[in-house]
Parts: sequence; structure tokens; C-alpha cells
Amino acid sequence: MIDKKSLSERDICTKFITPAIEKAGWDKITQLLEEVSFTDGKIYFRGKLHTRGAKKRADYILYYKPNIPIAIVEAKDNKHSVRAGMQQALEYARILDIPCVFSSNGDGFVFHNRTAGEGALETELSLDHFPSPAALWEVYKQYKGISSAEAERIVTQDYYLDGSGRSPRYYQQIAVNRTVEAIANGQNRILLVMATGTGKTYTAFQIIHRLWKSGAKKRILFLADRNALIDQTKRGDFKHFKDKMTLVKQRMIDKSYEVYLALYQGLSGADEEANAYKQFSPEFFDLIVIDECHRGSAKEDSAWREILRYFHRATHIGLTATPKETKEVSNSEYFGEPIYTYSLRQGIDDGFLAPYRVLRIHLSVDVDGWRPEQGKRDKAGDLVEDRVYNRQDYDRKLVIDERTDTVARKLTEFLKAYNRMAKTIVFCADIDHAERMRAALANHNADLVSQNYKYIMQITGDNNEGKRELENFTNPEEKYPVIATTSELMTTGVDAQTCEVIVLDAEIKSMTKFKQIVGRGTRINEEYGKFFFSILDFRNVTDLFADPEFDGDPMRVKPLAEDSDLAEVLSEEENDQTPIVDEESGAEIQIAPPQIRYPIPQLGGQVSETREKIYVNGIDVAVLLSRELYFDHNGKPITTSLKDHTRQLIKSQYASLNDFLQRWNGADKKEVLIRELESQGVLVDVLRDAVNREVDLFDLICHVAYDQPPLTRKERANKVKKRDYFSKYGEQARKVLETLLDKYADQGISNLESMDILKVKPLTDYGSALEILAYFGGKAKYLEAVKELEQELYKVGA
Repeated sequence: MIDKKSLSERDICTKFITPAIEKAGWDKITQLLEEVSFTDGKIYFRGKLHTRGAKKRADYILYYKPNIPIAIVEAKDNKHSVRAGMQQALEYARILDIPCVFSSNGDGFVFHNRTAGEGALETELSLDHFPSPAALWEVYKQYKGISSAEAERIVTQDYYLDGSGRSPRYYQQIAVNRTVEAIANGQNRILLVMATGTGKTYTAFQIIHRLWKSGAKKRILFLADRNALIDQTKRGDFKHFKDKMTLVKQRMIDKSYEVYLALYQGLSGADEEANAYKQFSPEFFDLIVIDECHRGSAKEDSAWREILRYFHRATHIGLTATPKETKEVSNSEYFGEPIYTYSLRQGIDDGFLAPYRVLRIHLSVDVDGWRPEQGKRDKAGDLVEDRVYNRQDYDRKLVIDERTDTVARKLTEFLKAYNRMAKTIVFCADIDHAERMRAALANHNADLVSQNYKYIMQITGDNNEGKRELENFTNPEEKYPVIATTSELMTTGVDAQTCEVIVLDAEIKSMTKFKQIVGRGTRINEEYGKFFFSILDFRNVTDLFADPEFDGDPMRVKPLAEDSDLAEVLSEEENDQTPIVDEESGAEIQIAPPQIRYPIPQLGGQVSETREKIYVNGIDVAVLLSRELYFDHNGKPITTSLKDHTRQLIKSQYASLNDFLQRWNGADKKEVLIRELESQGVLVDVLRDAVNREVDLFDLICHVAYDQPPLTRKERANKVKKRDYFSKYGEQARKVLETLLDKYADQGISNLESMDILKVKPLTDYGSALEILAYFGGKAKYLEAVKELEQELYKVGA
């Protein structure tokens, strides 16, 4: 008879849980997956180094068909109750959108049915009565509202598998399944909100493929507003449509295809003859997918929306990272509330998106403003109007050469300290600013520019040489260009996988535009070592991180139709200079800044003349402050002091010093507790810099949260050495423990907890790992001695 209490959790799974599930009819190859990691683990970084946190892992996920998960099972060893895994399983079920939740310890199962109304929410089942796939599929259909045979046929259509082993991430799976299920149930306007870099195009491909193969949708139109987006789509995930797909070019329409890719501008125009979309009948398409739908199609009176109205009988799916909700424009008014949202914060927490650091640089003329001295003339020799100019004026109305040069110098200093070959995008106020910034950066990087002039390129809508280099900039395999100066062209739709630095030197008030710009850096590319990125902010643009809208659900603020004529305030979106794009090429058309009339005093009379920009030099521009902005575990900037923020976090978990000591001393491995604290938002490395890098994390916490005097690791080690602690061990064992203590003083507690420490000098001087363990009487006794050493180290008051 097996003593279940002596078995590990894995043994319980192998001997009892897996056989019970298989016996109920689940196919071990296609329907039953064990130890499923569904996140990659959040990335933590310091300097150029990074590490990943723990992945979220489900013990079992059960699938009705591949990529259609319907049940989750959380296992515990038999020392736990049969219900012990339920809370964790419910949390994972919420994340994964799964209705059937089970907990087991090998004695039986507890089944939590998330569709249960007034009936029993949780029931106990014996090992012999685990539900069959057909039984749980019925629960799933109820959960999803799938009531007809036709709807069931559509939602069970297979995903496209290309044989490479690639499968959707969990959030893509949810987005695809929810969309297909909604369409199968008759919904015709759908909005998907997914952060930049999370694979919207791949998600769209799987949606389209399943609907197309099932016959639910026969002719599909994929709409975008930039050539780069269309080209990426055609060459990328959509290539599997092969000869069934066509790209609409130069308004030439061929009605023999099934999947069409088109620019808005390629289908519509200012006059009726240019409206190529009318060559199709209104019933031709039965599915239209609108990429980046926060742009043209969000606006009710746009020509782009006219295309959607023409094909109004089709199902419309809007894709965006940044839904637009203003007093004038609303995505949700047209598409309805998002059927699924996967945010930037979720992506970073899951380890699918790159985290970022923010460096705020304050310049003297930005903080104090600039007022010309009496008689100050610009570079053209004209008098400069006497008033205070500020950040909103710079590079739009007033250009200070030294300010541009200072920004270029600070960026160059940063790259020299970090990596001069790190792909960098500098966002400027307009094309003129981007042109001047390129020149200033070239002067500060003359050594690299002389080696290859493409080290820095201006990539804007009017610059053909720069636009030709856009693909090289985004291609990880191409070394050049390294730095791109731009205004609007690269704010959206540019898949810059290896962009490591984003520079903000333009006034950005629009949340939509800010999210899109941040999105240029969020992609991870492990092959090329891209795991995080930096934002250099010269204009306080990153204040927008503190806005609840940054990573929240946008609230609809557009007035109802009957009240729309009462709206008096223009939204900031309308004033944010969203680029106009050439209809045929998809290139950005730059609008010149508005002409402003400045009164220019002249001898013998009062005369005004129109001037577009004022250019001045000879101004003293200094860097007043350069500091890193820190964020809490919700992604919001920390506004209190770092110590106060940490104290609040720690005390929310451990109300007293005694509570913390119990948790610390009870932790099998201190490294696990360190990761736990980091996941709760404690900035461990930053805190060490603020207090003392020679201080142990234990002392950091005790000092910051509970006002205990911090001891360095060396001081703690010396206290242990002074006690008569080692005398009970033999000579060789004492030497090993003393060496471990020295290792702790140099490197911290984490090294002590790893057996690998026995394989490095000077411990190898005492023999092999097996010989060292023998000094203590075996591995168990050695680990016991290390545990006791830790307890001695962390004695409080001794």
C-alpha cells in the first residue's frame, strides 16, 4: 500500500491525477497538457544585465481542441487538502478565460463550475468520476453562449498550424476565441485592444483563417493606412493565404481573390471617381479588419469611415493598441466596448513585452523659460519679440541652436555609457527639427558618422533617402542606421524590434500618440539581446505615465449624437497633428507650422510682418537636472520618496518587524523571498544604491521599513565569527563554513543557498563537492549547517 503522504506533488500527478483524467476519455497527446507555462516571466534589469522572474505555470490545462482550453487542474501533494489548490486555479482560470476549474491532492477532485448560477458552485468528485471532454464542452458552450449547431461548427474550426511548432500565446488565444465566438453568435462590430508588440497581426490572421476555412466569411478585406503596415502583413503572417490573397494597388480592382489587403487611401479619394471601393458591390466583403482603427476610421466624418459605411453589411473588426475616446472621436461608439483588452502593463508583467526605464532631463531654458535681452536679434538680423518663451514654443515657433545641441550632446553621452550601436529613435517637433537634430547628432558623433554616414539618418515623410532606410532601421540584421530622427512618420506602424532608446523632444499631449511612441520600444528580441529599453525625456512628456488612462480602459467622453452640436471644447487629439498620408504611396505629408504674426518694431513706423519660425543662437543652455524616474508594480510613477514608497509596500505585507522576521527566517531560500518582494514592487537594486550597496537586503528592509540600524554584510559576518558557533564542527567543516561566511560578506546570501558554490574557489581547495558534503555527514547535514549559519547571520540584537 502506497503512503500518499510520502509522495511528492509530481508523484501524485503521475500516479493518481493523470490516470484519472485519461480514464475519463481525455487524449494525452492532443487534449491534456501538463506543467503549462503560459507566461515568459517578467524581465528585471539593471545596467546592461537582465534576469527573468518566475513564469506562471498551470499543473494541467485541458483542451477540447488545440488552442481551445476548457479546464484547468491545480495539483497539490497529499499533505494538503483536496481543495488546497482551488484559489490559485481560479486565478489562472480568470487570466486564461477558462470556465471549468479543478483542485486535487490525489484523493479526488473539487470541481468549480464558473457557469453555475443558483446551483452548486463547487462539488467533490472521486478519482473515477472526472468529467469527460464532451461533458466539459457543454459547460464551455454555456459559458460562451454557444447555443446553435452552426455556431458550434464555426468555433470548433481549427487554428492554422504551419508545422513550425508556433502556437498562439494565451492572450492571443483568448482574443481569437472570443472574436470567433462573438461572430458565430451574430455580433458584427468588434473591437480588440492589444498593446503594441503583442502580435495583433498574427491574432488577426488566426481569426480570419478560422472564419474563412469554416466558410463563415468568404471574402475578407484587411485595411490599414500605411504601406509599411500592409507590406509587413503581406510578407508576415498573411503569407499563408498564398494565391488566395491580393494587394490592391493603384486602384486596380481584381474581384477573383478572397483575401484583399488595401490602404484606405488606395480605395478612396477626394472625388467620386477616385473611390475605387465602389467598384465592389456593397455585399462583396463579409468581413473587414481595420488595423490601427484609432486613426482615420475612428472619426465619424472621415472619408475612411465612408468605406465602412459602404460595406456596412460586413462584419467589422477593429484592431488597436490605443482606442481613441475624446469629445470628438470614439472607437467604442462605432465598434462597441472592447471584446478583449491586453494592456502594456500586462504584457510587461507576463514577460512578453520589454520593460523600460525613464531618464528625465531638465534644461535651463525649459525650466525657467527664455526672455531675449533688449535688442536681441535672430539669425536673420530681425528683432526678437520681447516675451518669455517656453517649452511649448521651442522648435515650433522659436529655435535655439544651443538647446538642440545640448539635447544631442546628452543623448550622445548616454549612448557612450550604454551602447553606441543601440537602435535609437529621436522624436522631434517637426521635419525641420528632425533635420537640425540629425546635424547636431552628427557633430557629436563625428567618429562613427565618418565611418558610415548612415549611422544617423533623418527618416521623415519628405526625405526619400531616409524613407528608403526605414526598413533597414527596423531590420535586426542590418547594422545601420543606428539613430533615426523623425517627427510623425515613425510614431505608429513601425515594427522596430531592436529599438533600445526612445528620445522625446517634442510636446506630446495626446495619450494615443504617447502610447504609440512608447510602443516602438516594447518588443523583445532575445536573439539580438533586446530585453528592455530606455526613454530619454526632455519635455516632461512622461508625466502621461501618471495619467490613469495610460494603462486603463479609456472612458467614452464623446457626447451622444443628439448633443454633439453642444460640444465646444476641441479634443487634444484634434490638435495633435496626426499625420496626413499620401493616398498612393502611404508617405507622410508634412503640414507647415501655422504662420504667426509677430510685431517687429522698425525705424520710423509700426509694421508687422509674418514669420514662420524665429532662429536664435548665442544662448546659454545648461542641464539643470538629470534623474531616473521609478515606477511602482502597477506601472505608475513613484511620486513619494523611494524610502517612503518601500516602507508602505513592506508594511502592507508585514505590519511589524516580528512579522517580517518570521517570514524571512521561515523562507527555505532567501532568493525566493527576494523575487517575491520584487514582484510586489520593491526596487531592491535601486534601494541598495540609495542606502548602501554593501548592506544585505535583510538590513535594507529592516532599516527602511522598521528604522533598524543597517549592518553591512561584513559586519554581520564578523559578528558570527566572534561567537563560539563553529566549535561543534570538525576542522574541515569549520573551514568550509568560514569560507561560506566570507563569500556571504562579498556577494550576499543568494550564493550560500546554491550547491554550485562548492564548485568554485576557494571552496574547491577543500576537495570535490562530494568530499565537502562528507565533512558534514552528507548533503542533508550540510544543508542543515547552511540553514543554521543563516539563522546565526540574521539574529536580531545579537
